Amino acid sequence: MSIRPVLSETLAQPTFEGAGVHLHRAFGFTNPEEFDPFLMFDDFRNNDPRDYMRGFPWHPHRGIETITYVLAGSVEHGDSLGNQGILKGGDVQWMTAGSGILHQEMPRGNAKGQMHGFQLWANLPSSLKMTAPRYQDVKSPDIPVIQDDDGTIVKVIVGEFWGKTGPVDGIAAEPQYLDIFVPAGRRKTFKIDTYRRAFAYIFEGTGTFRDASRPEGVLLEKEVQGQEVNIRDLSGDRTLVRFGTGDEVTVTAGPKGIRFLLVSGAPIQEPVAWHGPIVMNTQAEIRQAMADLRNGTFIRPAH
Repeated sequence: MSIRPVLSETLAQPTFEGAGVHLHRAFGFTNPEEFDPFLMFDDFRNNDPRDYMRGFPWHPHRGIETITYVLAGSVEHGDSLGNQGILKGGDVQWMTAGSGILHQEMPRGNAKGQMHGFQLWANLPSSLKMTAPRYQDVKSPDIPVIQDDDGTIVKVIVGEFWGKTGPVDGIAAEPQYLDIFVPAGRRKTFKIDTYRRAFAYIFEGTGTFRDASRPEGVLLEKEVQGQEVNIRDLSGDRTLVRFGTGDEVTVTAGPKGIRFLLVSGAPIQEPVAWHGPIVMNTQAEIRQAMADLRNGTFIRPAH
C-alpha cells in the first residue's frame, strides 16, 4: 500500500456567481488538467440571506455534469426539461447538461437564514459532450451512511465504499464522492483507486493529511493515539487538499474532529475549451454553442 502525498493545500477563495451569490471557489477556470476529470468546485455557505437570495437565474450549460450537495437550507430548481423541485439539507442533485440545458437554482435558507451546499462540475468526454440531457434528485434518506467502531462516519454519495454504493449513478467520470467525519484525535486511512485523481475539501474541524505518523514542526501541543500532533500543521475550514498518486490517503483529526469531502475520479485526458458554463474540446465547438444560443437551437429536441 502507498499513501498518497499531499501536492498542495490551498484555501477556497471568495467570489461572486449568478446574480450576486457570495461563495468560495476551491478550484475552477484555471489548469483543468490538475483536477481532471473535475472542472470546478464551489462552497456556497452564508448566514445572511442577502448574500444568496438572488440566486442563479436561468443560464445554459453544455458539455458537463454537475453534482450539487446541500447541507443546510434548500435550493429551488427548474430546467428546460420541465423538471422542478426543492433540494433540502442532505439532498443531492445530479445533472448531465450534455448537448444543452437551461436551468435556474435559487437558494433558500433555513429557519435561521443559513444556507450551505457544494457544487462540483465534472467534465464529459468528447464522445458524450452532445449526449441527451439527464437529471436526478436524490433525497437524504436514500444516501447510505456508515459508522465505524471508532466513531468515523461516511456518507456514500457517489461510488462504492466499505461495501455500500451511493444512489447517484451514471456519471461519466465514475467518481467516488464521500462525506467523511473522523472523531478528535483519530487516525484513519481510506483506500482510493490508484488510477484516479483525488482531492479532499475540509469544511468542519481540523486535521492533517500529511504522513500522520510523523508530523513535522516544533510546537507539539497535543498527543492523540500515542502520536504527538503539531497543531500548527493542522489544516482547517475551506482547505482544499490535492493528492498525488497512491492507493490510499491518511488523515489525523484535530482536537475537535474533522469533516471533509473526499472526491476522486478517472481522468479524461482530453483538450478543454471553456467559456463560462459551456465546456467543450475545441474553440470551434464553443463558437457553435454560442451560435446555438443566439439562434434558439441550443436546446435539442428529444429523440
